[in-house]
Amino acid sequence: MSQPTKLRWGILGAARVNERLLPAIIEADNACLVAIASRRPGAAAETLAKYAPGTSGVRCLDNLEVMLDDPDIDAIYLPMANHEHAEWALRAIRAGKHVLIEKPMALTVADIDAITAEATRYRVMVMEGFMYRFHPQHERVRKIIVSGLIGELKFVRASYSFMMRPARMYRLAQDTTQGGGAMWDIGPYAIHTLRHSLGMEPISVMAMARYADTGADIATSGILDFGDGKRGHFDISFECARRSEYEITGDKGAIKCHTVWQLPGDVPVISWSLDDGRRGTEQLLPSNHFRLEIEGFSAAALTGKPSLLSLDDARSNCRAINASLQSAATGQIVRLAD
Repeated sequence: MSQPTKLRWGILGAARVNERLLPAIIEADNACLVAIASRRPGAAAETLAKYAPGTSGVRCLDNLEVMLDDPDIDAIYLPMANHEHAEWALRAIRAGKHVLIEKPMALTVADIDAITAEATRYRVMVMEGFMYRFHPQHERVRKIIVSGLIGELKFVRASYSFMMRPARMYRLAQDTTQGGGAMWDIGPYAIHTLRHSLGMEPISVMAMARYADTGADIATSGILDFGDGKRGHFDISFECARRSEYEITGDKGAIKCHTVWQLPGDVPVISWSLDDGRRGTEQLLPSNHFRLEIEGFSAAALTGKPSLLSLDDARSNCRAINASLQSAATGQIVRLAD
């Protein structure tokens, strides 16, 4: 029997992020969108019509379980509320589906351990949805670092923010234990950026936050200590102008990625500066990292090869996020357990 050339996808939820991911599945060379499901009557059909007008052949369901039982679906994209990720990921895994879980994968390390165990048991691929990691600009940053241009890495700064609009107030409706707030919404990007830039895991964190009445953080900042003189600073906010950038500083200079949240037509810009006065700016070709994420996951699922992001990576990110939240809540330095 010949190997399938396209992974058949179902979308479990009518979340706003479908604005980018739904067209990406349709456009991907090795993917096929079979169905979208929502618990809200008519929401699946509305989502398809809004984000992929004129698309035919996609089933719109008002029942989530029906999708999980569908033998014509190989993989599930899961963009539900943060506190629902673990429950529905486990249901999809036990139904024999590969699962791409929108970040954060889960709210606790224990949940990620359970997802890992079941993924192994059912022999399916599960990955956390960090689309930015698939953009070519980050590989270019890595190559510049490997070249030795900025010297030994010492410090990384990651800033992610946008002004909260009325339509997005649901992000503050629940406290941080239920996945509400900036730390669970945009914080995963910041923590992930620091960890991947340094290629190490943090050993402690000190953070501070400003909270809404609901107990959700509106803004959080912190310092992660990676040991060996290496540190990372993150700053995330729902009350600052839009930013999605990081800067990596070595003992000879620094390199900056100006826009992490790239839209398909955006021109990526990377700049660097050295202590000797040299400067450089590079413009890369536009890339759709949402489509690249879908194609990367689909290729891995179809061939059985490892995905770009591992479950161990998701576990480490979750651990660092929870330590940051604990530090902000207590005002104490929190050491990350081994």
